[in-house]
Amino acid sequence: MRLLLLIAGFLAVCTQTPAQTGNQAAKLDIIVVGMTHDHVHGILQYYKQNRVTITGIVETNQALIERFMKSYQLPSSLFFNSLTAAIKNRKPDAVLAFNAIDEHLAVAETCLPLRIPVMVEKPLATTLKDALRMEALSKQYKTPVLTNYETTWYNSNHYAKLQVEQGALGTIRKMVVHSGHEGPQEIGCSKEFLAWLTDPVKNGGGASRDFGCYGANLMTWLMQGKAPKSVTAVIQHYKPAVYPKVDDVATILLEYETATGVIEASWNWPYSIKDLEIFGSSAYLHAVDAQTVLQKKEASKPITGTAPATIYGDYISYLEAYLDGKITDTHDLSSLSNNLLVVKILEAATRSAKEGRKIQLD
Repeated sequence: MRLLLLIAGFLAVCTQTPAQTGNQAAKLDIIVVGMTHDHVHGILQYYKQNRVTITGIVETNQALIERFMKSYQLPSSLFFNSLTAAIKNRKPDAVLAFNAIDEHLAVAETCLPLRIPVMVEKPLATTLKDALRMEALSKQYKTPVLTNYETTWYNSNHYAKLQVEQGALGTIRKMVVHSGHEGPQEIGCSKEFLAWLTDPVKNGGGASRDFGCYGANLMTWLMQGKAPKSVTAVIQHYKPAVYPKVDDVATILLEYETATGVIEASWNWPYSIKDLEIFGSSAYLHAVDAQTVLQKKEASKPITGTAPATIYGDYISYLEAYLDGKITDTHDLSSLSNNLLVVKILEAATRSAKEGRKIQLD
């Protein structure tokens, strides 16, 4: 029996804002590091909506600064040439990084000794070496490093996780995550974003890193932080004329003791997709998009579930709750433990494709 579940009550909980949940705490003071990641538009929209206070923006590209000043009516006094100068001006509640992935470590090295929490855009780092350094600093200074993914705020994914936890699907046997679109140049990403997104050092790779991280993140979460036994990857280059330096399609196979994970990442698809399929021993679930779930099971055994009491609908709501001590799950989608393993999986995938063999994980 195929059921199209719109999960209305569940979605109402998931999309609550701080005001709706009764959280009347003061707005977060944040510093934004970098404006070359196009996701920076999100935090600037929150700023315009008066949801956060931006006490500083660290950026050195003058043309980019002028463009954003005009688009968002930002005063020139907000801009600084260095993170150290911005922090000296006013210590923030958190620093949010919207720069190249290989620059995340420098943000952590500046902020964590000052006990300033950091949130970076996915993935955490380009190399396991950098990720481990960030972990060491986080532990030393007891200060969090969080990673933001668009799919973390998909209500459908949280509903899927609940079904797994309640045993409604049986034992997970296979997970499939599709993440991709037509390509960053094809969809109109800014030239500043493309400059590092298509750089093998600054981004760590192409589609295999840009989109492969989504699947690794979700599967690590569903498997309760357990690492796969091995990683096998086929990473290809369909559009060398467009992306000469990096891959644009990847298939990554994760082998667990009792399950298999398949990550499909691409800059070559005819439309954008971010979904999740779970094949359990007794039922199937497909998180089709952010709000739609398709389930299949015997008609005599329908799938039911109750929404969690608190799900945060975006990264600002989550960050506010985290800093208030309301987030207790140390292995959630944004956690350092999850994202350290994501980097380990992606690095193993790169090795697997290069060496043409299965990579065993410790």
